[in-house]
Amino acid sequence: MQAQLAGFALGISLILAIGAQNAFVLRQGLRRAHVLAVVLVCAVSDAVLIAAGVAGFGALAKAVPGLEWAMRVFGAGFLVWYGLRTLLAAWKGGAHLEAGQEAGSLRAAVLTCLALTWLNPHVYLDTVVLLGAVSAQYENKLGFALGAMTASFVFFFSLGFGARLLAPIFAKPGAWRILDLVIGLTMLAIAIKLLLG
Repeated sequence: MQAQLAGFALGISLILAIGAQNAFVLRQGLRRAHVLAVVLVCAVSDAVLIAAGVAGFGALAKAVPGLEWAMRVFGAGFLVWYGLRTLLAAWKGGAHLEAGQEAGSLRAAVLTCLALTWLNPHVYLDTVVLLGAVSAQYENKLGFALGAMTASFVFFFSLGFGARLLAPIFAKPGAWRILDLVIGLTMLAIAIKLLLG
């Protein structure tokens, strides 16, 4: 159970970051347009990438001595950079939700979602590299992967279908600042644990 919880915690903290993909899902949810298709594309894509990271990294780590340590250091460095960047965004403030333009067709929504997911280099760093590196610490890699995948499904479905409830909150820059602060501190804590673990 420890591996599942660790996978879930890391998965949810990585995915919480406010980026183009999450903003798109949030906007689609606010418009109530093609929400199921959009959240499924995001969650299934994450699951495929997480599986590839956990399976591939484990085999690669056994074949290349020292790779796990190097990836831990790289992963921790990335998390420190990401956490500090998010804390800076919280300090500066100014972010808020704008509903944007009309929803468009299902095809356009799915293609946009696929592009935001698969053409984003951060998704590979988060899912394949970072989650793959952290999973190497656990004997139960499958549990870790399932925990991270569950986090992805929970997050995207909650974001997409719960967006209309969040609209009044995230219209205010203060809400984004609090969220960024929590995300930044979480990233720094995970980086420390990664280096010490």
